[in-house]
This record gives sequence, C-alpha cells and structure tokens, in this order.
Amino acid sequence: MDTIITRKSKKNKYLITALLLFLILSFISYFSFTKKQSLNVKRGEIIIKTVENSYFEDFIVFQAKVEPLNSMLINVIEGGAVQEIFVENGAYLEQGQPLVKLYNPNTELGYVTQETSIIEQINNLNKARLDIRNQELNLAKDLVAIEHDYIDAKNNFELNKKLFEQEILSKNEWKTSQENYRFQQERKNIIQESIKKEKQTNQVQIAQINQSIAFMQKSLEILRTNKKNFLVTAPLSGRLSSFEPILGKTYLAGESIGKIDVMSGYKLIALVDEYYLDRVSKDQKGNVEYKNEKVEVVVSKVLPEVKNGRFQVELNFVHNKELDLRQGLSFGVQLILSEKTKTKVVSKGSFYQETAGKWIFVVEDNKAFKRNIKLGRENPLYYEILDGLKEGDKVITSNYKDYLNIELLNIED
Repeated sequence: MDTIITRKSKKNKYLITALLLFLILSFISYFSFTKKQSLNVKRGEIIIKTVENSYFEDFIVFQAKVEPLNSMLINVIEGGAVQEIFVENGAYLEQGQPLVKLYNPNTELGYVTQETSIIEQINNLNKARLDIRNQELNLAKDLVAIEHDYIDAKNNFELNKKLFEQEILSKNEWKTSQENYRFQQERKNIIQESIKKEKQTNQVQIAQINQSIAFMQKSLEILRTNKKNFLVTAPLSGRLSSFEPILGKTYLAGESIGKIDVMSGYKLIALVDEYYLDRVSKDQKGNVEYKNEKVEVVVSKVLPEVKNGRFQVELNFVHNKELDLRQGLSFGVQLILSEKTKTKVVSKGSFYQETAGKWIFVVEDNKAFKRNIKLGRENPLYYEILDGLKEGDKVITSNYKDYLNIELLNIED
C-alpha cells in the first residue's frame, strides 16, 4: 500500500510541473506576438526629411543628344563594289561633289547593250522618216511633169479652138486636142488629190516617228544618266557623317552609304522610358542648361514605337539665337508634364524601393513608427502625398532593406 501512495504523489508532481511550463510558454508566446518588434539605429545611419506643403511641378529628366535640324541620307542608286573613295567622314561638302565610285561589270555591260539597241532603233526610225520624205519628193516631181503636160494640152486646145473656128483645123484634129486636154486635166486633178491624201498620211506617220524618236532619245538620256550613278555624289551641301565605305565592299541599290547634315540649326533626340509614353506629347515645353543658362526647348515629334523599353522624342530649341553646339553633345532635358500646384510633398529617397510607397517610418522624438501612406505623382525631387502624412511630419527616407519586419525604430544619437 505504501508503494502505491508514493507513485500517486509523483504523478501529481509531474502534472503541476507540466502545467507551470505550459503557462510560462504561453506567456512568452503572447508577449512575443503582442510586443512590437523594434530595432536600435544610429541617427547618422538614416536620413530624416520633413513633409512640406509646397509647389509641386510634374516633370521628368532625361538625356538628349544634339543632332542637325535637317539631314539627308545618301543612298546608292546603282549597286556595285567600291572602287574609289574621294572624301573622308566629317568633311564639309558642296552639292554634286563626288564621294565614291562604284563598279559593277554586269550592269555596265547591260547598259552598253541597251544603249546600242536604242541607237539602232533611232537610226531605223530616222531612215523610215527619210524614206517618207523621199516618197513625197518623187510625187512632187511627178506632179511637176503632169502639170507641164496639162499646160501644153491647154495651150494646144486654145490654139486649135481658134483654128477650128476659122476652119483652118480639121474636125478630127480638133477632137484630138479636146480629148487630150480633158485627159490631162483629169489626170492632174487625180494626182493632186492623191498627193494631198498621201501628205496627210505621211504627216501622221512622221508625227508618230518623231514621237518614238523623242521617247527613244529620252530613254537614252536616262540610260546615260544611270550610268553616271556609279559615281555617288553629294545631293546637297552640308557636313558628311556616318560615312565609312570600304574599298571592295559591295553595296546594294537603295542601301545607305552615309548622311549629309545641313548645318542650319540643331535639334535634340532622346530615348525616354516607356512609362511616360502616354504623358509626353507634342508642344510640351522644357529646358536644358547651356553655359549656366536655361535654354527653352519644345517637343516637336513623338515616335510611339517602343524599342527595348524606350521610345524616341525629338525636341527643338524655342529661340533661334545662335548656339555654339556640336553634333553628339549631350544635355539633360527637364520636360514639364504639368503646371505647378501646391500640395504636400516629401523628398524622394531609396525607401520607395522596398515599400513601393505604401508605408513609411514617421519620427517622433527618438522613435520612428511604421505608418501606411498613399503617394501620388512624382518628379525627380519629390513624391506627392495623398494620404497618411501631414505638413511638418518627419519621416525616414533612406533605405529600408534592414527594416522590413520592424515596427519600431529606436533612434540613438
């Protein structure tokens, strides 16, 4: 019996010990879940900014390069291999100045064959026109002879008429002269009518021949002009750029071999992040800093095609004053997206990378508490605050990488 009582006492002791451990663990768990996680930080390790009620200007900043206002591509008209190079990249050219000479034996042989064929056709047409002229000349000669016979018959008729009336000429001779006169008159009329119609027909044929010859001559001129296209010349005056031909390299017809920049003004070309595609439009104004002065620019063209996450924007200088610019110079463009409005703002900082602008640490005395916020627009300097903060609040804007699971920061001096 004594053994049984002892065992029962030990069992109660174990139960009490387990209950105490459970209560201790429960208390620790409750305390852990209810107590805010905190972290001690040095004031010098963080950046503290004050929420301000100030004018907010929505703008973006991007890099733009200087390009000539007007340029023209130099395209190869007749393809071929580079045989000679006459100028260097960057040279200033006059209109018509030779750049390179190309060579294509197959094309040149084709030109010679075509030229020979056209010349032969022109010669044949000229011969046909000459034959028509000779035919007209022969008809004119025949007409002269016929008119001569007609005049002789007419004179003989008039003379015999008088002789017959004076009964000097016999009746048979008179009738013969009458018949001969009638015959020569009808013969002359028929030949004259025939020559008239022949001339009309010949005029039409000669007009067609002349038209064909003119067309052939034009084709010949075009052909000879095309032969000159093996010599690539400057289409206008300006500075040569993007010109890097190589001796022996073959260029196809229509391929660009360089560019001529008309040195009569400049523009800016920029690639902007696609995020701003719907916010950048023509006629928006901005400025660049040039020699410690702000120079106004305006958007002249927006190319909406997105490549590698960016789209192209062209800007012109607002004032036409002389600017000593050089092609390829780079400027930081500040482009205004909206007018200035007064609102609550906070300086930009790296905290946004971790929070996406959904929360921030608000500083009160030597502590910083986590608070939900709502941000609006942004520019390179400020975020617009829509909710969660008031003017005068102090916030931490430095990086939050080590504070993601922290609710309270203890700021130490």
